[in-house]
Formats: sequence, C-alpha cells, structure tokens
Amino acid sequence: MFLRLALYAGLAAALVGFAAPRPSYAQQPPAAQQPAQTPPAPAAKPDTPTAPAAPAAPAPGKNAQPGDPFGEDTTLAARPIVYLKGTGNWDSAFETITGAFKKLKIYVDKEGLKSDGPSMMIFTATDDTGFQFEAAVPVAEPPKNPPHGEIAAGKSPEGHALKFVHRGSYDGLDNTYEAITNFLDEKRLEVRDMFIEQYVTDPLSTSEDNLVINVFVPIK
Repeated sequence: MFLRLALYAGLAAALVGFAAPRPSYAQQPPAAQQPAQTPPAPAAKPDTPTAPAAPAAPAPGKNAQPGDPFGEDTTLAARPIVYLKGTGNWDSAFETITGAFKKLKIYVDKEGLKSDGPSMMIFTATDDTGFQFEAAVPVAEPPKNPPHGEIAAGKSPEGHALKFVHRGSYDGLDNTYEAITNFLDEKRLEVRDMFIEQYVTDPLSTSEDNLVINVFVPIK
C-alpha cells in the first residue's frame, strides 16, 4: 500500500543537469605525412525523418473495462455526510474499512437516515505503515440530532479532482495507484493532501476480489 504515499505527499519534479568533463589529451608527436586521399562521399539523408515515439499512456488495472475513466476531469460537490475518524495499518486496511462502515450503518439505521450515494474513505494522512481516515456515508439530509462520540456530521470534500476506476481486489489497488502516480508525474500535476476512495460496490456485501472503486485525486 505504500504506493499511495505519492498521492498524499504530492509530486515534486527536480531537473538535475550533469556537465560532462571534457577529455584531456596528452600531446602527441606529429604523425608522418601521408598521401592525400579522396574523402568518401557523405551518406545520403533519409527523405523523411523518423518521428520520436509517443510516450506510452499509463495502463489502468488489468480488470479495467472499456469506458472506465482514468484521469477524467471532474468536480466534486460538497454533500452532507456522517463520518467516523480513525487510523489504520495497511496490512489490515480492508478490515479497518469494513469495520468503520459497519459502525456507520448501525448509526444510519438507528437514526432513520437515508443514504444518498456510495460510501467513501477520505484519506487525510498516510505513512509507510498506516493512515488516517474519515469513513463517510453520504445522507440525503443532515441528522436532526447531532451525533455524539466517534461519529460526526459534516460535508464531503469539494473541488477539482481527477477520477480513476479500480476493479478487483483491495490489495490489487497497489497496481492502480502505481498507474495513477505515473499519470500524475507525467502530467506534472500538483495534488492536495488527501485522496478519496468511493465504493461503487458495497464493501460490506461484495467479496473483496470483486470490488469496484472510484479513486478521486483532488488537484490544487
């Protein structure tokens, strides 16, 4: 999961030039004069220069389907959510995600709230071993009674973002994030300090190998 660090930390490009040292030549005695020779005729230039190959586009995941967005410009709209803050380790990330959504489902059902779209994980900080998150469920209306304890009410992130799609296992997201990082690096885009996973398939009822996840990368 460490490949996701590049998305949180942002992309920094540094161009470093290396000056090649000029070779030094020891003084050599003049060579014996040779009879003049007719220089060979220059090689004919090709009629049409060969165009440089275009850079390869970053490849989506192996389970991608035709029409799946990969780097699609989109605008996120702020929506009412109930969410739960927490921390987790990459080694047990999927268990942490499903555990958070189970708690949110209990709260939403108890309060009689109407969910309004796929659940999402908002990653607010990461390092090489773990992450901080806000597990969120969009709701049609904010709860009338403000939640207490570890659950809170608020708004989802908004603004310019790029949309990517992952199909397959949660562990397989590493390959998708690698392709996303390559895409952002190639485009020299600067990202905000978060990224979002939106679960098109419910992780509580879908097998881990058959997930469909939209990844949103907010752009500065």
